[in-house]
Amino acid sequence: MKKDIHPNYREVVFWDLTSDYKFLSRSCVETKENIVWEDGKEYPVCKVEVSSKSHPFYTGKNVLLDTTGRVDKFNKRYGRK
Repeated sequence: MKKDIHPNYREVVFWDLTSDYKFLSRSCVETKENIVWEDGKEYPVCKVEVSSKSHPFYTGKNVLLDTTGRVDKFNKRYGRK
């Protein structure tokens, strides 16, 4: 293998800021901050806004809005005759 052409693939802590959920995985992401993990070792940390703990699809809290029904209901009630 050629030297200095491959990204640094290492263990990284991903921190979901929305739900304050942290998990350890491997990644090539470049970070400037470090955090001490549960095993006492220090790992780079990557802060994310959405993960499987906070995304509506995975949590089952997604709500589909019936906007066309609302518009029809409004027009039926307040629309011109």
